[in-house]
Amino acid sequence: MRRRILAARRAMPEAERAAAGPALREALAEVPLLTTGGTVALYYSVGTEPDTRKLLAALWKHGTYVLLPVWVAGGELDWAAYDGPDTLAPAGRGLVEPIGPRYGPDALRRAAAVLCPALAVDRSGRRLGRGAGCYDRALAHAGPHTLKLAVTYDTELVEEVPAEPHDRAVDGVVTPGRGLVRF
Repeated sequence: MRRRILAARRAMPEAERAAAGPALREALAEVPLLTTGGTVALYYSVGTEPDTRKLLAALWKHGTYVLLPVWVAGGELDWAAYDGPDTLAPAGRGLVEPIGPRYGPDALRRAAAVLCPALAVDRSGRRLGRGAGCYDRALAHAGPHTLKLAVTYDTELVEEVPAEPHDRAVDGVVTPGRGLVRF
């Protein structure tokens, strides 16, 4: 399933991928939980992932405190604040990470929302990641009232995603065409 979705993303026309960023930003611009100045954990999209960079800029300009992940050896995610484009630097694996102080995996306990990457998600909230388990471990640190959302393209909201006992579910998905879909 991962190989098929990644191949479909690579085959997607560039114009369709480019349109995803503004659509995601607009879909979430009206969600009060994300725009009331609280803390939102987000990822900085790379490659063929749905573009979250426009959403990141909009949240930051709106006054939302945005945390971005920092990959730590062993597959754990640490978190650091985004404080503008000058606070980002290239990291391993083609990622871009914030260069400021790190707050540890438990920083997600204070987040109002966590937006995580996914290759696919089903209506039960099961998400398919890249297979390293980083976001399953990260979601385990989220607070009990934290809104957990996967970000995918429209075609990646599927009937069923295979799941393992350690997989963590999300509360909804946001896609460029469907907007926010809560489960």
